[in-house]
Amino acid sequence: MFTLKVSGMTCGGCINAVTRAIQAQDPQAQVQADLETQIVSLETSLSPELVAKLITDAGFPVAQ
Repeated sequence: MFTLKVSGMTCGGCINAVTRAIQAQDPQAQVQADLETQIVSLETSLSPELVAKLITDAGFPVAQ
């Protein structure tokens, strides 16, 4: 499990977009996002680097 700081998430639709982007590559991924803290917690077989790219490609910047 790891976490990423993701900017720009403002609603449930944003969380759904992030979740879909990750689950398109890993359908078994467990994704939890907190809009208040802008933290996404994940359990996935994907690398943090790949997840960050998928989230960025979905339109949400990932803090380094």
